Amino acid sequence: MNQSSPLRIFLLDDHPYSRVATVDLLRLNNYQIIEGETPQTGDCDQVVEQVGKVAPDLVLMDVNLVHHNGIELCQAIKHSPLGQKIPIILTNAMDDPQCRLLSRASGADAYLLKPLERVELLNQVDLLIQKKKLAESVTQIEQVLFRLAAVVEERYAVGEAQITCSQLVQGFGQFLQLEQKQIDDLMFAARLHNLGLLQVPDEIMLKQGPLSPPELDCVRDHVRVAATIFEPLAGRRAVGEIMLYHHERWDGSGYPDGLKGKQIPLLAQIFQIIDIFTALTNNRRYKEAVNTVQAVEILQEEAKRGWRNPDMVDKFVNFISKSQMG
Repeated sequence: MNQSSPLRIFLLDDHPYSRVATVDLLRLNNYQIIEGETPQTGDCDQVVEQVGKVAPDLVLMDVNLVHHNGIELCQAIKHSPLGQKIPIILTNAMDDPQCRLLSRASGADAYLLKPLERVELLNQVDLLIQKKKLAESVTQIEQVLFRLAAVVEERYAVGEAQITCSQLVQGFGQFLQLEQKQIDDLMFAARLHNLGLLQVPDEIMLKQGPLSPPELDCVRDHVRVAATIFEPLAGRRAVGEIMLYHHERWDGSGYPDGLKGKQIPLLAQIFQIIDIFTALTNNRRYKEAVNTVQAVEILQEEAKRGWRNPDMVDKFVNFISKSQMG
């Protein structure tokens, strides 16, 4: 492997012969091996601390350590702030189906039988490390996108937001008993849905009075710009869908594709109501905020006009009433 610095593997194996054999196999691919120590106290925290200090690219650990249970150690590492994103391979000399299940439940990324076979071990190590590096790259990209979205918000916001989109998304998502992945996607959209407005000039966004047809087209195009940004991020495609369709209307008169009723993705239906409510209740450079009662009345009026899902608006009003926001 052509790396400027060797990739590091934290190895924990109390069996001398097995440990030496594993080190020899790993060095065939020029990995740097850091051999961990298993404290006689059986304290998981000490091992977690070692992993945190080393910050390896991967942990390779035997299930049957002298003073530790490798499955419990794996779980402790995965639950630690520094260790949760580090891939872990557990090894065992016995093919125990129950142990395999427990390993998976503990968060282990792979389970290999001893004696370790060279091709299988190196392929698995390489695959998991590349997945880790890819995840790190995606995380860095997401952080850049968050900052760009914050820049957009700063261009048009006035003062501190009384109620943020993220706060409402979290609360309303739980109120609707959505799955955590759905809430996560909504939270992501809450932070990034206006990213496409980067391409809209200030003279259009801050214009007082009605927009001309070309200006209106420019503003409306921001949803496609935002959705396009997310196309390469496979794990966030639902977020791109929310961004693309949260300006559709229940009666089909929205944009960009004129979707109608249940053609509009559920998360986009939910998000558009939250987006409208927060836009109404927060000051912008081009408009003043209204209070919560007025914002609710506007949403209910839009539902009567056929623009919003009336059932979803009713649920949101119920949520606002129970949460006593504003």
